[in-house]
Amino acid sequence: MIEEIKKDASHRMDRAIQVLEAEYAKLRTGRATASLLDHVRVEYYGAELPVSQAANVTVEDARTICITAWEKSMVSVIEKAIMNSDLGLNPNTAGTVIRIVLPPLTEERRKDLAKVVRHEAENARVAVRNVRRDANQSLKDLVKEKEISDDDEKRGETEVQKITDQHIARIEEVMAAKEKEILSV
Repeated sequence: MIEEIKKDASHRMDRAIQVLEAEYAKLRTGRATASLLDHVRVEYYGAELPVSQAANVTVEDARTICITAWEKSMVSVIEKAIMNSDLGLNPNTAGTVIRIVLPPLTEERRKDLAKVVRHEAENARVAVRNVRRDANQSLKDLVKEKEISDDDEKRGETEVQKITDQHIARIEEVMAAKEKEILSV
């Protein structure tokens, strides 16, 4: 019982870190990455797909993303989707190739992005703490149902706390790395 609770809590905490990393991938750091367009979706044969499934997305150099549409008719659709996204990018089209040049970040914009990074990390920490609360509540419920003893509950809570501390430390590492990436010129 306690092992299942710990395993479930650890899995859910891992998921919170994955969500944090996905959010960080969306943040523009002045460097071109193909993952920057992961959440931009286009209409392709009646289905909403990520740009990467309707075109070839590559990085030409440190500040240029190159998108080669698989079909000529998709060029304008992809271009429009990028302009309508919350990324603030201006694509340049030449035939079936769309190029996006990322402008360098200003110091003020870097500081704003660092605040966003810290905010997203705090959201992840809250999610991890909520998982800990749920796990501890499950342990309390088992004690009420007399399936485990009070000592087992205390041991379980200690182990859940260790798992929580490990995940919080991982969140701090991810946040520090992203902050460093954003603030480096």
